[in-house]
This record gives sequence, structure tokens and C-alpha cells, in this order.
Amino acid sequence: MTKVSSGYSRADIERVVRNVLTQRLGQKAAPTPTQRNPLVVNISARHVHLTEEHVEILFGKGVQLEPEKWLYQDGYYAAKQTVAVIGPRRRILPEVRVLGPCRSASQVELAFTDGISLGINLPVRISGDVKGTPGCVLMGPKGVVELQEGVIRAMRHVHMGPADCEYYGVKNGDKLHLRVVSNACTTTLEDVAVRADPTVKLEVHLDTDEGNAIDLEHATSVELLVPHDCACKHS
Repeated sequence: MTKVSSGYSRADIERVVRNVLTQRLGQKAAPTPTQRNPLVVNISARHVHLTEEHVEILFGKGVQLEPEKWLYQDGYYAAKQTVAVIGPRRRILPEVRVLGPCRSASQVELAFTDGISLGINLPVRISGDVKGTPGCVLMGPKGVVELQEGVIRAMRHVHMGPADCEYYGVKNGDKLHLRVVSNACTTTLEDVAVRADPTVKLEVHLDTDEGNAIDLEHATSVELLVPHDCACKHS
């Protein structure tokens, strides 16, 4: 940050000037612009969210989730703990990663091919919208939890803060298109749901099937498209 000879930063001086002008002119000071984050697109592999109660049932009394890898969004992590997800007819996905922190309701997020492997017809839902969805059995080293509902295929979505929503001209629940440019297969994915939150960074989440289908690993650029006018906003 640029410093001036008084020892105060330029931001400090600008803030004082705004306050003085506000007091003298009786006008509302102009808000400090919120900086947008660069567009990031990540694959969200199969994972499980757990309540604190279910963590103790699966891993033992008093056990808490232990971070193994911090995710792009601040405060979220892939835990060291994993569980087996058991579907109908005892079909199993072993060692499915648990994500933290704990939630108020347990939930399993899988890709389409995972559903085929388990024998579960996965509904496409926004995370947290689990009413009427299929259930499964979770098995940990210390116990078993039977979920009556909560197994979904997460709808492709983009996390956006206020500055990002303003830039793209969207609000929570709107839909955008994602264009992924690649030497092998340039592709546009439609209906990317906007999930607005003042605490998040700009990030698109795709499941494993979607990421593999568009060869995301070798993408050269990504951009979000506004459907109604096909205007594009580059990363």
C-alpha cells in the first residue's frame, strides 16, 4: 500500500477526507468499491457433509473433523476422514471424502456415474435442497448412519459476492452459461445457478463427470455468459 510522509496510508487519508465532506455537505460518502475476484472453475468431486452428531456416530465419541486440505472458499476444507457410501443392493463407494465444517443436516453429493454405480437415481438439486431425495447408508470406522434423504447430484453453480453479482447483472438464483475454451473441445455449459453470498469468492463448481466431459484440465480460458443477450464477461 502506498504510504505518505505523515505515516498514514493513502486509504486512511481518503477515508478522513470523505468523512469531512460528508459532515460539511450533508451528503452520503461514496462507498469504497469492492474488488471482484478472478473467475475460478473447479471440479467438486464426490463428497459428504455431516452433522456433528453423525461425525461422532461414524468416527467415535468426541471426534471432530480434521482438515487435510483447505478449499478455495475461506473456512472450508477436505477433512482427513472418509466414509463408505452404501446404496441399494449393497453397492458401495468406498472412501468418500468428508468436507468441513459440519452442517445442520448431512448430505451426500455425487456425480451421475456414481449414482449408476450405487443404483440411485440422483436428482439434480442445489446443495441443501434435499427434501424428497433418496437416502443411503454411511459407514465409518466406528458406526453406521442411515440417511432417509440427502443424496443428490449438485446443480452446476457459481458462488458470487456482491461485486460479482453487480458486474454480471445477476442475483441469487439466476442462471448463467459457462464457456470453456480448449484446444480439444471448446464447450458451453448452460444453466449455471448463481449462489450469492457476501462472504464468498467467485468460483464455479462442476461435478467430476462435467469436468471430464469438457476436458477442464486442459482449458485455456473460461468465461461466464449472460443468457439473455449472450454478452460475455471474461475471467
